[in-house]
Amino acid sequence: MLSRLGALLQEAVGAREPNIDLLEAFVEHWKGITHYYIESTDENTPAKKTDIPWRLRQMLDILVYEERQQTAAGEAGPCLEYLLQHKILETLCTLGKAEYPPGMRQQVFQFFSKVLAQVQHPLLHYLNVHRPVQKLLRLGGTVPGSQTEKEEVQFTTVLCSKIQQDPALLTYILEGKKIVSRKKSSKEPITLPREAASIQDKDHPHSKSPDLSPCKAQALTAQLPAETEEPDGGVGESNLITSLIGLCKSKKGRVALKAQENLLLLVSVASQAAATYLVHSSPCCPAIVEHLCQLYQSMPTFLDPADIAALEGISWRLPSAPSDEASFPGKEALAAFLGWFDYCDHLITEAHVVVADALAKAVAEKLFMEILQPHLLHVSEQSVLTSTALLTAMLRQLRSPALLREAVAFLLGADPQPAAPEDGPRTLCAHLIGHCDHLSDEISITTLRLFEELLQKPHEQVLRSLVLCNLEGRHYVARGSPEPESYEDTLDLEEDPYFTDGFLNSSFQPSAKPPPAPATNSDGKTAVTEIVNSFLCLVPEEAKTSAFLEETGYDTYVHDAYGLFQECSSRVSPWGWPLGPTPLDPHEPERPFFEGHFLRMLFDRMSRILEQPYSLNLQVTSVLSRLALFPHPLIHEYLLDPYINLAPGCRSLFSVLVRVIGDLMQRIQRVPQFPGKLLLVRKQLMGQVPGEQLDHQTLLQGVVVLEEFCKELAAIAFVKFPPHSPHLHLSPPQEGHV
Repeated sequence: MLSRLGALLQEAVGAREPNIDLLEAFVEHWKGITHYYIESTDENTPAKKTDIPWRLRQMLDILVYEERQQTAAGEAGPCLEYLLQHKILETLCTLGKAEYPPGMRQQVFQFFSKVLAQVQHPLLHYLNVHRPVQKLLRLGGTVPGSQTEKEEVQFTTVLCSKIQQDPALLTYILEGKKIVSRKKSSKEPITLPREAASIQDKDHPHSKSPDLSPCKAQALTAQLPAETEEPDGGVGESNLITSLIGLCKSKKGRVALKAQENLLLLVSVASQAAATYLVHSSPCCPAIVEHLCQLYQSMPTFLDPADIAALEGISWRLPSAPSDEASFPGKEALAAFLGWFDYCDHLITEAHVVVADALAKAVAEKLFMEILQPHLLHVSEQSVLTSTALLTAMLRQLRSPALLREAVAFLLGADPQPAAPEDGPRTLCAHLIGHCDHLSDEISITTLRLFEELLQKPHEQVLRSLVLCNLEGRHYVARGSPEPESYEDTLDLEEDPYFTDGFLNSSFQPSAKPPPAPATNSDGKTAVTEIVNSFLCLVPEEAKTSAFLEETGYDTYVHDAYGLFQECSSRVSPWGWPLGPTPLDPHEPERPFFEGHFLRMLFDRMSRILEQPYSLNLQVTSVLSRLALFPHPLIHEYLLDPYINLAPGCRSLFSVLVRVIGDLMQRIQRVPQFPGKLLLVRKQLMGQVPGEQLDHQTLLQGVVVLEEFCKELAAIAFVKFPPHSPHLHLSPPQEGHV
């Protein structure tokens, strides 16, 4: 097109002065557009059916062709000078705002986009380009479902592309009217200093503008709504940001996605000065978080936690769930919220650190503190249930370090301190731990899932707040007394009501009685096999059913535990944990030990495993196994070492399990045909036989969970031994013996 235009122009007037003829053609096309408004009386003819689109294309082609013919790089040609000096873009912006003829706004957006994209001269530095660009931005992104959304997003894409090429433009573009107002008040030149020399006034025969006549211009202006001026320093001035965020809300998927990509580009290329401006002088962070809060509040007050948990894989690039998934009320609203939350998380990951920190703090303040926290602490069980499940879903998607830091501070507090048994639930964390032992089993399960998700996040404070701050000092270990000859001395079984003389003489004695203290070889092999054997032999043979079924053995747990332990070790490796526990001073006096509210809740729940619902038991054991995987020496010792010499009144995970076994021994004797019923329940749980209600079903299901949990702990202990360097070359011991 350009080559044909150049050939025709040169053929008509010769090649001696092509620039003058280009200017004549350019002016004639502009006159043709302005004459339409002077002569036309039909206000209903669409713009695309007039010659306006054709003339705008010709003007664009002339500008591009002229630039290609320029001998001196960086100089503005006569046509470009004419465009700037006669404020053609300003006039077009006014016509687009008036939407006269109908569809004119679309034509104006397209012309602006193409001029900025195809003309290589740095136009955005000129006030006569900057000002109409700002006005055009104010026309876009304000009306949801606008007919010009496609053109608006193309226009913002070009602006963002220019900013990517020259990041210094970001602050200049964002400042909007403040620059215009400063230029007017100080009577500065209409260009930035480094560009001023390229647009000197020149004498040429077409210096007079053929713009609209005063009467016609006055009549047209009267049709336009009054343009309000924002005061200097107001956040409403950053129109590129507000336009992009408005387009991000578009119902058209491609438009919204492109707008989100453009906004992501802006926050990622920002310099220190521009990032500071984005945070303090633009609506960027408040507008992004406001939309997030609106999407949260637009969801139904009731959402099934199972539906929330099942809706995985929602991302900002694909915010809607796959169509083949089961639908449920509120699914679209939930997918929209999780998609925008994922986008916020991605923005925080990619943004300049100044923007990332500010946006993360805004999410924490507006969404977590002002909206989520009241719901989590509400007296309504349904409110607690839904908000906890949603928070779990957000944690599952969260990847950015800055937002994770804010989420952890929100959930656990900023300064964790060892707790005391009498401490009440003064913090959100204490309330959530209390919810894990709620009268509602569903709330307990949902809150336990929240903590399990939290334990998988790469943040050291999670472990320190929940567990380590109470284990430091190893006050659970007895001081000033020699090691016992056998582990049963440590547990003081004779003082436990479950371990009476009659119990120890029962037929279950070999499996229930703890093994003797292990002998340790130089390579630690004996120690690991003894520890593993302690867990595998804990459940009596009469209460085991896995031997009768395939693929439920210990070896399977070893394989799974190895992968999970490697993943966990990789996640915590930057934290510099010690390789072994600090040696105890035998002369140090004993101090009261409290395992902390979190471990106390888990141990209490574990002690009731024979009387709790199956799904709740699965969740409790899942959280405990997650904890046991961590390669911290104190966690390893307290949760996985059956032979620690416990201080008086203290309990460990193994001691809790021993007491559960004691309870089980007494209950078994009161259940007729216990082995057969237990095997039937296990087959029901595995889906091998139809489910039917049995007497003592909760007890039988609890025994199945208990057996599998002991095998899982044995596998974890095996792959972790020693805690900092597992001897993976060892062959797994056979189930039940070494």
